[in-house]
Amino acid sequence: MLDDLRDLYQEVILDHGRNPRNLRRPAEANRHARGHNPMCGDSLVVHLTLDPGGIIRDVAFEGKGCAISVASASLMTEVLKGKTRDQATALFRRFHELCTSDEEDDGSSDEAGAVDPDDLDRLRVLSGVRAFPMRVKCATLAWHTMAAAMNGEEEVSTE
Repeated sequence: MLDDLRDLYQEVILDHGRNPRNLRRPAEANRHARGHNPMCGDSLVVHLTLDPGGIIRDVAFEGKGCAISVASASLMTEVLKGKTRDQATALFRRFHELCTSDEEDDGSSDEAGAVDPDDLDRLRVLSGVRAFPMRVKCATLAWHTMAAAMNGEEEVSTE
């Protein structure tokens, strides 16, 4: 059973790595940040379209990197559309925990409804990187870059 689950996770990562979703530059994007992982050379730009109420109307990325980095960016863009800034921040925090900690937070400290459990389940495919600390930066690069874009920062590095 565990091998079947691992195979499914690898399949999802490879699919998103080979066929990334939202790999584009939206014309209406009003926030942008460039992210770089100097350890492996991954480099990307995250484009956000935030409405005046702080809701992410669109999110996309451009760039190149390893399969984990591209898959993470692709999955991120799928789960963030329609989320508020607070929801995106809470989801980033929980995703980072998935990638770095064996003990997952139960979400009780999140504001009510901040993290959709289905979104977290979709991102769980990348949790295996915690066994490879050098790959954590690959998986979290897009998320750090998204946070920088939301905060009006132009550039971020995983260094």
